[in-house]
Amino acid sequence: MKHVKRKIIILLGMLVMALALTACSGNNEPEAAQGQETTRPTIDREGYAITLPDEINTILALGPSNAEILVAMGLGNKIIGVCMDSSDVPGLPPNISTSLSFWMDIDVEYVIELMPDIVFVTGLTRAGGTDPLYAAAAAGISVIYMPTSETIEAVMEDIRFIAAVMETDEQGEAIVTAMQAEIDEIIAIAATITQPRTVLFELFPGWSIGTGTFIHEMIELVGATNIFADQEGWIAVSEEVVLDANPDVILTAADFLDDPVAEIIERPGFDTIAAVQNNNVFQVDANSSQRPSQNITRALREIAQAVFPEYFQ
Repeated sequence: MKHVKRKIIILLGMLVMALALTACSGNNEPEAAQGQETTRPTIDREGYAITLPDEINTILALGPSNAEILVAMGLGNKIIGVCMDSSDVPGLPPNISTSLSFWMDIDVEYVIELMPDIVFVTGLTRAGGTDPLYAAAAAGISVIYMPTSETIEAVMEDIRFIAAVMETDEQGEAIVTAMQAEIDEIIAIAATITQPRTVLFELFPGWSIGTGTFIHEMIELVGATNIFADQEGWIAVSEEVVLDANPDVILTAADFLDDPVAEIIERPGFDTIAAVQNNNVFQVDANSSQRPSQNITRALREIAQAVFPEYFQ
């Protein structure tokens, strides 16, 4: 039950951030880095100046997508701590710290106590208008903020950026190349589809997505149509609107429910929806469909197979 409550709180918090994010950085404004160009970045993905240590042997990865990218590059052995929401990331070293938050209530004193060479942290950490890791940076820790990327291309750029920071460009490019190959294969198959289908993607009951999200982009890539393509971002939706839209397929990422598919099927009035009548209601992996890492291609394949099983095996 505690896990379910935390999952709901996290999702609600992300929705608040997505709807109200003002991209403030606290007391520091973005500034261009000075000096000569180097192969390593001098500004982070949000446009803030950074100073990288000569060697990076210990990493704090706050935000599940950051941890997933680092592990995929073979850098898991350098990670000494992750946030509690990253504890399920495969490939992390045993016995590392998993108690930190990546929200605005982050325990900065504990971060300083761990004294990593570098911290990768999601931009959501300072979305409230302050920079909670300012004290960590003042203590000599290199803090790098990563935005919540909204497109597949931006996710690829995140991977390339982390690779550049860690001087593992070859590994980063290999990950991006594999992602693109998977995407190209799905695009080629989708081009042969003659009867598009409409899709409702539920983040959890009452919430879906419009344009400006990589989930919407994935729905389009597989040859389907998002029923909320006329809206933007994470959106609250009523059951009446869903009934009127009558989607051909319903996808849910609500993994905190015991049986999210049954929950949808049993909603009053939903027996009139084509997706329910034709047993086209499916659960997709929450992590790969919502974390901006290389694993979004896994979600892309899941979406393709659920919406067009006759085309995608």
